[in-house]
Amino acid sequence: MARDMSDKEILKMELEQLKKEVNTPRTPVSANCAETIAFVEGMLPNDPLIKGVPDDKNPYKGDKGGCIIT
Repeated sequence: MARDMSDKEILKMELEQLKKEVNTPRTPVSANCAETIAFVEGMLPNDPLIKGVPDDKNPYKGDKGGCIIT
């Protein structure tokens, strides 16, 4: 697409994009990190990767009988 456009048209597109981005609300990384940490810590009690899955709810927990070939 950009190959078919002149340099002036490309610059116009870039300018329009920058005009859109200048109005985007921004927050400091430290604030976003604090929110992310709070969210993760709030979800910690329900996280199956941390807590583990109970054996009665684990669909992959089998009899461990192995494979029998007859």
